[in-house]
Order: sequence, then structure tokens, then C-alpha cells
Amino acid sequence: MTQDYGQLLDQLRSGEIDEITVAPEDFMAFRAVWTNYPARKEIVGTAKRHGEIIYHYQSNETR
Repeated sequence: MTQDYGQLLDQLRSGEIDEITVAPEDFMAFRAVWTNYPARKEIVGTAKRHGEIIYHYQSNETR
């Protein structure tokens, strides 16, 4: 199943969801969308074991 990462990033930014979990096998598809996302610098990822990455939104105001 292919995720709509553009929609998920929008939901993350708006606060509808708290995080996006990206599995290693989905990373390149996520990255293709994330690199062109206007607010990508506010989307912060934390690497977990086995290559999983959890992304959350961190506005510039909270840094």
C-alpha cells in the first residue's frame, strides 16, 4: 500500500496527527515528497531501531 505522504505531511503540520512513522522500505518514497515540501525544515525525524524513522512537526517558534 502506497502512502500519500503529501497528505500526511499536511496533516502533521496542521496538528491532525502527531507523527508519521516511515519504515525503511518506504523511506525513498517519503523522501521524494519531503524534499519538495515547503515546510520540510519543520518536519523533524528521529531514527529508531531497525531503520524506522518517526517524524513530527516542530515549528520554528518552539526551537
